[in-house]
Amino acid sequence: MEISGSSAIVFGGASGLGEATARRLAADGAQVTVADLNAERAEFVAAEIGGVAQPTDVTDPEAVQRAVDLAVAGSGAGGLRISVCCAGIGVPAKLIGRDGPTPLEHFAKVININLLGTINALRLAAAAMIANEPNAGGERGVCVNTASVAAYDGQIGQVAYSASKGGIVGLTLPVARELAGMGVRVMTIAPGIFETPMLAELSEPVRQSLAASIPFPSRLGRPDEYADLACHIVTNEMLNGEVIRLDGAIRMPPR
Repeated sequence: MEISGSSAIVFGGASGLGEATARRLAADGAQVTVADLNAERAEFVAAEIGGVAQPTDVTDPEAVQRAVDLAVAGSGAGGLRISVCCAGIGVPAKLIGRDGPTPLEHFAKVININLLGTINALRLAAAAMIANEPNAGGERGVCVNTASVAAYDGQIGQVAYSASKGGIVGLTLPVARELAGMGVRVMTIAPGIFETPMLAELSEPVRQSLAASIPFPSRLGRPDEYADLACHIVTNEMLNGEVIRLDGAIRMPPR
């Protein structure tokens, strides 16, 4: 799929991995819709990259549909071709806390945003894509989801986060198989420890310790490295139905 001239939407595109991807797609010639819960920040990023912003809660079907419709409307006759979902939260909690079992609502919130939010964005973006005319290679669109290495080696306290990201890993192949006959590819990136607003809340000694735990390169990942991979996935039509770990060979310890 050619990036230049295509309409793209990035869910969670106002910060972190999503912002870097929105900026890279725009730099490569895409018309980008920045869909994010933080409306003010989304407007700022969109203005800088020549895109459009849409306040979006990925758990809200109507909000996601409005964002998809905006991306389609801005595409001319080409339709929405690229969707990247980076929206998510990571709120740690053990299964059993000091006061007993952690309230179910905590787990439900994380899974609702991370997993069901991804499914919501995926289903509505893909529905728009299958209405497109195929390109010369038969493609109508590409969807890139975001999991985490926590899907494979989650740490103590990552019950809901690991479960939600494991769900994204698990849906990648069946959805790719379902959409293959319609010319829509589906891929997932599982990042390791990256420089994101979520990680910025940690102290510098903790950040340095995390960086040292990565075999090579022994540093935190940069959001632009995620964006590089996302854009390569878009342009490499043989990539489909797979999860790629982007992690410097890290395997997370229990805690």
